[in-house]
Amino acid sequence: MNTEQKIPPTANPRVAIGSFMLESNAHSPVATRGEFAQNVLIEPEALLADLASEHPRSPGCLAGFHNEMQRTGAWTPVPMIAAAVGASGPVDQAWFDAIIASTVASLRAALAEGPLDAVFLSLHGAAIATVEPDPDGAMLAAVRAVVGDAVPVLATLDLHGNVSAAMVQHADYLAAYLTNPHIDTHERGAECAQALRESLASGRRWHRAFVKLPFIPPSVTQNTERKPGASTPYGDIIHYGQSLLNDDLRNVSVLSGFTLGDTPKAGMSVIVCAHTAASARATATDVATRAWADRARYVPRLTALADATQRALAVARDTTAPALLFADVADNAGGGGRANTVWILKAFHEAGVTGCTLAIFYDPALASEAHQLGVGTRFHARFNRDETHPLSGHFEAEATVAQLHDGEFIGRRGIAAGHAISLGPCARLRVGGIDVIVVSVRQQAKDPVFMEALGVDIRQQRSLIIKSRGHFRAWADEFFPDAQIVEVDVPGLTTPVLKNVPYQHVPRPIYPLDDDWGWQVGEPAVFAARQ
Repeated sequence: MNTEQKIPPTANPRVAIGSFMLESNAHSPVATRGEFAQNVLIEPEALLADLASEHPRSPGCLAGFHNEMQRTGAWTPVPMIAAAVGASGPVDQAWFDAIIASTVASLRAALAEGPLDAVFLSLHGAAIATVEPDPDGAMLAAVRAVVGDAVPVLATLDLHGNVSAAMVQHADYLAAYLTNPHIDTHERGAECAQALRESLASGRRWHRAFVKLPFIPPSVTQNTERKPGASTPYGDIIHYGQSLLNDDLRNVSVLSGFTLGDTPKAGMSVIVCAHTAASARATATDVATRAWADRARYVPRLTALADATQRALAVARDTTAPALLFADVADNAGGGGRANTVWILKAFHEAGVTGCTLAIFYDPALASEAHQLGVGTRFHARFNRDETHPLSGHFEAEATVAQLHDGEFIGRRGIAAGHAISLGPCARLRVGGIDVIVVSVRQQAKDPVFMEALGVDIRQQRSLIIKSRGHFRAWADEFFPDAQIVEVDVPGLTTPVLKNVPYQHVPRPIYPLDDDWGWQVGEPAVFAARQ
């Protein structure tokens, strides 16, 4: 007779929760504490109040995990620091060290009061620091060093994460976004909460298998949307991975990687979490093999600036033609761009384009000047007077202050829906036939409210210039079907033309920078489930 007693699951688990999120463009200015403070920097003592608010500032994955734990039973959240910022440059090492120190201090204080049952982190996965090449791996290693092997550590990742073996080794369960634009952040946090509840109830942990592919897919080819009669290569591989899930195979994450990270851990990654090592290994091999075989489908299709300008003029003159959205994909703040290159604005203005709005242009000095002058004032606007990056450029023109705003928004639709967003003092400037939304906090145009709150009727625009690589598509479909979106080829820090990127640290050979060399998927790295 088996007299072994099963240890009952923890009725009220203590779970430490926190966040560190940064996507580092190696060619962008250093990300400092001040930039985090402008975006999301929530100290441990304030985190639970923020998560309980109607419109939290916390990252979506953290909010999703918190809400699902609340929904599924009793638990005791142990707050840690939440530090997140949109894509920027490498994080200042001293500031990153402070984030690690805060996280470790919170964990040690929690353990002094009693056992921890788990740790959840909302990570990005594509951070680099001015010294540390793998901050996400360093964060997970620091957490593991404090809590030991007995405590499950779960984390979410952006699908643009550049994954290292250390990240997979030190986490028990990793769940990357499935959508690009990223509209499933809450769901991925909730997935981690469900996986944790299951693990605490059953005592089962996860084996992880990891494959790194020598492949950098250009950013504009990474849309995951799948429509009847049309598909994308990245959407296809994400969908295939999800079709394999079962009671044993719990998560298949295919991360495209961040094209501009310029890091030894650059490239597409496949991570599989399963209850059996064999299943994890076989699935990772299968998915990676399919992804590599499909690499030739990832081809950017950009429109030259001169052609884009002529198309904007044509729709301005013919009001019966469908309006157009011009995506400035090379100046995407969501990828580390400055959100202030002037190339499209200058070309459209000089050509006499009318009925056009540009959103959003980062220029704190210009926004401040507009607020000092007041609505209705006509003045000589100098764009980028304080900017030093050579790719941004300079532009001057007569402008009128059309509307002002304090820059406090609640996202209406898209990847930030329902979340509080601060852009600092904002202004709508009328420059010839173009309205320019000028902001004081660098951000991509990820929500239509940034225009609507400043008096822009998007449906009345003949053309719209959007500084974003692709997240705008999560809201722009309300106004512009895919056939009316034009991706423009201009200079910028987030160019999808990868042979124009001055890479120094990515592993070589790597596709498409190098010709095919006969690479094949080898044996995945497999990390055993902790007991």
